[in-house]
Amino acid sequence: MAKSLLAIIITSTIGLAACTPGGFSPSEDQVFAPGIKPGAKAVDGLVVGHRLMDAGEYELALDAFTRAAAEQGLTVDVLSALGTANLGLGRLNQAERQLREAVESDDAVPETWNNLGIVLLEKGETSEAVQMFKRAYALDNGESDAIRDNLRLALEKLEKSSYSEDNEDQDYKLVRRGSSEYLIRQIP
Repeated sequence: MAKSLLAIIITSTIGLAACTPGGFSPSEDQVFAPGIKPGAKAVDGLVVGHRLMDAGEYELALDAFTRAAAEQGLTVDVLSALGTANLGLGRLNQAERQLREAVESDDAVPETWNNLGIVLLEKGETSEAVQMFKRAYALDNGESDAIRDNLRLALEKLEKSSYSEDNEDQDYKLVRRGSSEYLIRQIP
């Protein structure tokens, strides 16, 4: 009984497949991914990775940049791209290491310096982040609004943190001198 039921299911499935216009092949109106084209050249991994970054697909972009590194080596562009993808994924230590290696080259673009500044700012290293933003701003000749805004934000954060750090640990006492003079003194 079980064998005959299985034979009926298989026969009806084959019969249904044979009744479709294309048999077992996909129909013309459906969209399928293209097949492999032997001898075709692959698209540059950096181009693919940057498109994926624009789409917010940082993990896939990291894979594309890794393929680019395998093909081209660890160039300044590849290191910068890898660091930026890791920054997008929140992997600050990896991003910092890759971006620092990228900026060691004279070919580093202002965006690489800017991204390193963002990593340092996220890690709380504000004073060093300010230096990175200043370098990026100088290399860019002040043309990028984003770099200028990042520099301004880092400078504001540095001013606030240096004021609060210097005054946080110190206790002050208001001391009256005479009838209307007051002096602020630090408590030892």
